[in-house]
Amino acid sequence: MAKIIRKEKNNPYRPGMTIQEMYEARPKAYLAVSFTLLLMVLIVGWSSTALADNSSTSSDGAAVIKSIFYGLVHPELNVLFDFSRQGLPALLLETMCIAFLGTVVGAVLAIPFAFLGASNVVPAPIAMIFRTVVMAIRTIPALVYGLMFIRVTGPGPFAGLLTMSVCSIGMISKQFIESIEDIDKGILESLDAIGCNVFEKIRYGIIPQIAPDFASTLIYRFDMNLRDSSTLGIVGAGGIGAPLIFAMSGYKWQQTGAILLELIILILIVEWISNKIRNKLAHGER
Repeated sequence: MAKIIRKEKNNPYRPGMTIQEMYEARPKAYLAVSFTLLLMVLIVGWSSTALADNSSTSSDGAAVIKSIFYGLVHPELNVLFDFSRQGLPALLLETMCIAFLGTVVGAVLAIPFAFLGASNVVPAPIAMIFRTVVMAIRTIPALVYGLMFIRVTGPGPFAGLLTMSVCSIGMISKQFIESIEDIDKGILESLDAIGCNVFEKIRYGIIPQIAPDFASTLIYRFDMNLRDSSTLGIVGAGGIGAPLIFAMSGYKWQQTGAILLELIILILIVEWISNKIRNKLAHGER
């Protein structure tokens, strides 16, 4: 009781105080704030020592930047409208297919990881094991996965599909686990009280709660995969990345501008559609 009274005496707030008075009476933390700022300054200073002084920068850098912007403004029209098998529209479609199928396959593989990693579904030690596996999957970059799968399947879109699928497992599993752990258990208890079996509880109690979050996560991951798959061609995993890196290496800035222009347009269209779908799922907006 003495501790409780002492705590109330040290409380700076009292009934009837205005917001301004509560703000002025708040506990001051100058020492903690000063220590935090000093620590941040020291960390930034220590990190800056790792930056080498690149005094060998080419004096033609401004000309290169000017050429890049010129290529973006004046793209090659014959490259933009090349509808052959190796043309940009076909490669963009291949990139989008890699991203879409990679998202679908990754989501299917992520579902068992999600349920086995949710602490309200399985015991805590088992959930911790599968959470560790998911974290390990998320640690490795997409380009490393691409190089690994190219060794297994050879260069091509299939290696890009496998790369996007494995990369999607980590992020989708993490989001699915959070959605499963946030479900309302009261609904399940109510279904159990009226005599529903396990499948009926999953059908009417769990799926309706997690379906909007699952769909929103998949749409967001597809956006990420679309951007990632555009760079997988650099390592030979299909898509538009290879022509992009070849054009930049050959200083073909107008061709580079055409590739980037089509890629920007595609991503903007997909982003607009995905935002509409996410708003519909989250808020019921049209």
